[in-house]
Amino acid sequence: MPRRLHGSLAIALLALSALAPLARGQGFIVDRRHHVPIARSYEIREVTVDAKVRDQVADVQVSQTFHNPGSFELESEFLFPLPEDGAIQNFVLMVDGRELPGRLLPKDEARRIFEEIVRTKRDPALLEYMGRGLFRTSVFPIPAGQDRKVTMRYTQVCRRDRDMVEFSYPLATQKFTAKPIQRLAITAQIESRDAIKSLYSPSHDAEVRRSGDHNATVKFEQRNIVPSNDFRMLYSLAEGALGASVLSYRPSEGEDGYFLLMASPEVKRPDAKPQPKTVVFVLDRSGSMSGKKIEQAKNALKFVLENLRDDDLFNIVIYDDRVETYKPELQRYSKDARADAVRFVENIQPGGSTNIDDALKAALGQIKDDSRPNYVLFLTDGLPTAGETRETAIAEDAKKANPIHARVFAFGVGFDVNARLLDRLSGGNGGTSEYVKPDEDIESHVGRFYAKMSSPVLSNLSITFTGTDVNRTYPRDLPDLFDGGQLIWVGRYHQSGKATVKIEGKVSGERRTHEFPVELASSGGNRNYDFVEKLWAVRRVGFIIDQIDLHGQNKELTDELVSLSTKYGILTPYTSFLADERTQLHAYRANSAQTTENLYMLSEVSQAGGVLQREAKGAYQMANKPSDAAAAPAYDRSAGFGALATGPASASPKARAMRAPVGGGGLGGQPSAPMGAATARMRQIGGKTFFRKDNRWVDASVKPDADAKATVVEQFSEAYFELARKQTAEMNQYLTFEEPVTVELDGKVYRIERPKAK
Repeated sequence: MPRRLHGSLAIALLALSALAPLARGQGFIVDRRHHVPIARSYEIREVTVDAKVRDQVADVQVSQTFHNPGSFELESEFLFPLPEDGAIQNFVLMVDGRELPGRLLPKDEARRIFEEIVRTKRDPALLEYMGRGLFRTSVFPIPAGQDRKVTMRYTQVCRRDRDMVEFSYPLATQKFTAKPIQRLAITAQIESRDAIKSLYSPSHDAEVRRSGDHNATVKFEQRNIVPSNDFRMLYSLAEGALGASVLSYRPSEGEDGYFLLMASPEVKRPDAKPQPKTVVFVLDRSGSMSGKKIEQAKNALKFVLENLRDDDLFNIVIYDDRVETYKPELQRYSKDARADAVRFVENIQPGGSTNIDDALKAALGQIKDDSRPNYVLFLTDGLPTAGETRETAIAEDAKKANPIHARVFAFGVGFDVNARLLDRLSGGNGGTSEYVKPDEDIESHVGRFYAKMSSPVLSNLSITFTGTDVNRTYPRDLPDLFDGGQLIWVGRYHQSGKATVKIEGKVSGERRTHEFPVELASSGGNRNYDFVEKLWAVRRVGFIIDQIDLHGQNKELTDELVSLSTKYGILTPYTSFLADERTQLHAYRANSAQTTENLYMLSEVSQAGGVLQREAKGAYQMANKPSDAAAAPAYDRSAGFGALATGPASASPKARAMRAPVGGGGLGGQPSAPMGAATARMRQIGGKTFFRKDNRWVDASVKPDADAKATVVEQFSEAYFELARKQTAEMNQYLTFEEPVTVELDGKVYRIERPKAK
């Protein structure tokens, strides 16, 4: 989970926290002459992390290039807080190739040093390290205007929880350098005697390369980055054709727990024969597709044809106001069939209107064999204008024409599509929707998608738990499992303890069953997997928006959307007003009423606003990590998206008012600020959400009556440090705000005030 350090101390070495879960032990530099951290007085030019994890033992090397932009030399001393649950072995620190001696300090001495720096600098950032040991080096200079390359090497055993091994690297450097890191690169090579099944990062979009069941490489690279959360990678070990692992977290005994199930197939040999499938491509050739769009769409179709395999069945349906098929029935793939189909594609010419209803019925009517995976790739750039044009009727017709449950994947091209119709079609037939914006390439979208689903391993999945009851699981319709892919399934459970997971699916028409024992966490356990709760909440938000979008507003769902947005800081276009300084977080009736008005934006089904809203909804629904909520497309009018610039006259006056320019007065006379500005007034720290209200940060879990009775503690007073000494490092991270903060710690509410002026 994100670990933000909001002090002004300078992080100099982004040291790996011994690969321990939730560890945030980072090295930092202090200026020996002042014995305080060097505040933003240097730049980090480059950070490279190379780790080799062999059977749970990690050899790590971290190299960083630091630049001193100042006019005086920095007499730097390096301090490295040790992780909470293990000691580093073979620790070596080198500056420009010269090894520096160092020594380990016990926890008491380390606490005294941390506290002294916090007192002197009047900066709370180090409090989260109290209670840990410390590695301390001798002094080394960083001359004015020059660079120093610092390299750190060490070894440590990674934490293992049953079949799950975790590799983590702390990156929370928020305020500790003068400029963003110019280049950050992390590479972790994993080797294991046991087969590696699932690999999952709850924190970053890392690239995973598999060279077999026992080897994997994980890469993450970004430039000009100010990291805000630690890098975490979890991987499971299991033999067999399918591996499954369950991560679970239960916040309290009085409420359900949360689980994340990962399922991955074994890595196929290059010469392994894939399961045959059926693919029907449905292509819009209406007049609006002329020019570059039709050429890109034809290239996308040819890409699919080039990547079919022997024993696959395929066909092509093209449509405008008329519907035409490549062949009257499905064709068995071969080199000759491919060449003939490519010639057919090259002769496609645009023209006419758009008959979506008949095109889909023609495609689905050809698929009759449910013993194999069946996929329809449907592409359109416009609204239905011929044949049946009613949105719900088209969706109902497609479902009736699909008795064997072929999966429909819709691609909307441009902003003229009815995005809600596409979501109805894909969601009602076990698929997903993808949107290609006007400046994006159709071929790349379809190519990326098809590359992931070209080799199905297990289709028609079902998952059952015995030993506990599960509810509100997402996605509701389980996708097929593909070679090189994995299933991420989240939900809630009622009973803690031992349980059994059974995963069933079809392989070449035969039903296969796989069973796995799991242990579901009880309340009061460690918070290593607390991100599972937030991930579930993100997907639940996506489900709620989808239900409101497709079936109309519902007070119960609207109230829950407000509650989830408040508790977890999941700001949607309909709840972003919660971050406004003037909004009372727990005024649920007023906030629900405002959200109800905002949800009228969903009546906008096409143009930029309609498409971007469905794209955002899909991002919540398919989120694979908690931070994906922040990555959902935002409705920033100042950025020129125009998502709210136009809309149907049927929208309410208040909903239309939201389309005013930024600062032009939104709902209730409040400025209609963009999503980006809203998220700047909200912080995610650990498992808590903080909103900025009345010039202070407020823990979203604190109700007004509890806030009124809060214990007031002056920052940097003896009472403040005594409070920090009593807390764990995990709790102390909530005291690292420079500004006033209201926070609940172990059931008691505190108001941390800035020191009084002397």
